[in-house]
Amino acid sequence: MYKIGTLNKISPVGLARFTDDYTIIDDVQEANGIILRSYDMHEMELSDNLLAVGRAGAGVNNIPLDKCAAQGIVVFNAPGANANAVKELCLAGMLMAARNIPAGLAWASTLAGTEGVGKAVEKGKGQFAGTEIQGKTLGVIGLGAIGILVANAAEDLGMNVIGYDPFLSVKAAHSLSNTIEIVDALKDLYPRCDYISIHVPVMDDTKGMINAEAFAQMKDGVVFLNFARDKLVNDEDMLAAIENGKLRYYVTDFPNDTVIGKKGVITTPHLGASSAEAEDNCASMAANEIMDYLENGNITNSVNMPACTLGPKKGTRIAVISKADAGVLEKVAALVDGDVISKTRGDYAYTLAETSGDVDEAAIAGEGIIRVRILK
Repeated sequence: MYKIGTLNKISPVGLARFTDDYTIIDDVQEANGIILRSYDMHEMELSDNLLAVGRAGAGVNNIPLDKCAAQGIVVFNAPGANANAVKELCLAGMLMAARNIPAGLAWASTLAGTEGVGKAVEKGKGQFAGTEIQGKTLGVIGLGAIGILVANAAEDLGMNVIGYDPFLSVKAAHSLSNTIEIVDALKDLYPRCDYISIHVPVMDDTKGMINAEAFAQMKDGVVFLNFARDKLVNDEDMLAAIENGKLRYYVTDFPNDTVIGKKGVITTPHLGASSAEAEDNCASMAANEIMDYLENGNITNSVNMPACTLGPKKGTRIAVISKADAGVLEKVAALVDGDVISKTRGDYAYTLAETSGDVDEAAIAGEGIIRVRILK
């Protein structure tokens, strides 16, 4: 019986994916697998019982990936499971900015109790006149699962769309409308767009990438949408761009002390993946990934270990997490009579093998071996 712990409120639909071979427990120190959303694990002691962590979402900033890898704990995420939810909120953000909806809502709420509300509305509505998005140009930075949905949907709404992604995959390219223009450099996107939406992960080379230099290349009065991560934008440079008229609105799903309540900033309270459907999808994907790893040793959508799978387990399966230079493939291949596969990612390797006989775990132990599992 495998034990699964939760660190946040997880969708019952996702938890229901776990079969009768699993039990949901409260004490995560006893858990073989943990499923979570935004809980910060960085200061958490990781138990020797823990084999897998499943993030019911895409971002993994709240999980100590290196620490987990060093202890032989595989971390999974759920890429694309919340993509439609984020896409819809991003489009809503663009429409809110285009039609000055937040300011209009705030003003309309002040009319409660006013005599002759209808006349007041007709007199005051002109201050909130906006623009339509049809015929405007949207730039999409990052054409992954979410960026592609945003780009395609915006084109369906009558917008001209320009995309940028130096790492565009073949699969993603096939999913993108063939009438969307792709540019090779951001300098070719910035000056042409009325709206710009960013959909890239936070890494060392993307932190603060939307800064004074980037804003200077944009059209005056551009609307910038950030439904990816707040650390992608330099907040001080963004506020300066609003002040000097470069930015008309900054629309973000990530309120913080610097941007909240500021003129020209529209904030939603991190609602991107907060739909019932997205929570169900993310939790279900994370549960499936954890079960496939615990039962079959297969790794799919890990963020700290290589993808490696042999399909459903047929006989005895050996799963070894090791240092990349530990020479595990040769050692395991000599012990089995079935398929063997080994993949590396950074400093780590994962070796998976199938055999019809018994294997002594001690025969695989040695320098550079982090964790060995014999699955029967």
